[in-house]
Amino acid sequence: MTQPVPGYGSHDTDRWLPEEHSNHRRSDFARDRARLLHSSALRRLAAKTQVLSPTAGIDFARNRLTHSLEVAQVGRELASQLGLDPDVVDTACLAHDLGHPPFGHNGETALNAWSEGIGGFEGNAQTLRLLSRLEPKTFGADGRPYGLNLTRASLDASCKYPWTRAEGVHDGERMKFGVYDDDREVFAWLRDGAPAGVKCIEAQAMDLADDIAYSVHDFEDAIVGESIDPAFLTSRVGHDALIRSVQSWSPAFSVEELAEAFDRLSSWEFWLSSYSGERRDQARLKNLTSQLIGRFAAAAINATREAKPSGALTRFSANIVVPRPIRAEIAVLKGIVAAFVMASEARQPLYAEQRTLLSGLADALLEAGPAELEPGFAADWADAGDDAGARRVVIDQVASLTDQSAIAWHRRLVG
Repeated sequence: MTQPVPGYGSHDTDRWLPEEHSNHRRSDFARDRARLLHSSALRRLAAKTQVLSPTAGIDFARNRLTHSLEVAQVGRELASQLGLDPDVVDTACLAHDLGHPPFGHNGETALNAWSEGIGGFEGNAQTLRLLSRLEPKTFGADGRPYGLNLTRASLDASCKYPWTRAEGVHDGERMKFGVYDDDREVFAWLRDGAPAGVKCIEAQAMDLADDIAYSVHDFEDAIVGESIDPAFLTSRVGHDALIRSVQSWSPAFSVEELAEAFDRLSSWEFWLSSYSGERRDQARLKNLTSQLIGRFAAAAINATREAKPSGALTRFSANIVVPRPIRAEIAVLKGIVAAFVMASEARQPLYAEQRTLLSGLADALLEAGPAELEPGFAADWADAGDDAGARRVVIDQVASLTDQSAIAWHRRLVG
């Protein structure tokens, strides 16, 4: 193997199922990235909700795939500037949302409630399950699936919450964790030698890239989709109520911190005071998104380098440092989108309908059994052994569906 970047060793490039390759022109980490790019799980993200469902008929909105590609671009830039292997961070960014079910976080809520008795549902734990078990690529001599069989460094970098449900943290909506109980074996392997509960710096870079892309691009989509009016934000009508609403989504920051962050952004030379949809305004909005990404990424790169000015930063030798004012600015953008889009009263009936659809579909599949599952999941059902195992197979099947296929399956099985 060609050593990708100083700071990575053979322990990092190990695979759970050892492999031999005749082509040594690519690094092991570049091979990981290629496996992600060619996976069916990544392609399915093109028809899964980011903020607005692809079934809504709005052709400009980002989906989970375009979001993941943009996260990967930001993550790769962070990695290059910090001396991390770009392919490791790129792979983690491409993988970070693979486990998301139809209808995004709303779908997560529905499947978590449906599977409460068997350990719940969490998109990040589902991602690990896909990478190490469900995505068809590598099988052992005994027929055991190993998923994409990524290297330890890439698999660990994809683990946003490196702890079990029992050790999880609650974000106000649901428990956040990175592994189901029946995937603990691969989790123990990928975390070998890692400090308990500590994310490697590559996972931290992925997490930051996700936060940056999520906050900036969803804000852009909401403006283009006319859910947010920059003139209304700039006029500061109802400003105090808006900041309190933002704070309810970001309780780690005080109202004063978020108000100051909003003031910094709204007085910035690149901020939009209006938006008409004309090409010149489209260009101004696109420039704002570019400048925001650069502002947030540069602040984190500089602060991280200041914290450790020399030596390798890879794996567990350093941490990403994001200045608290920058984190507050990211929280402001995310909170504004949440207040105007996710928390909109007009959208609540749709969200309730989506949750009912997924729960009803899961009930129907559990009752119908393997005859209505795709062949791979039908085989998993045969190996399940008990009701809990069968329910987990149903969750795996439903989570794999796109928004449109979930609607079609529900129509066919439930009516």
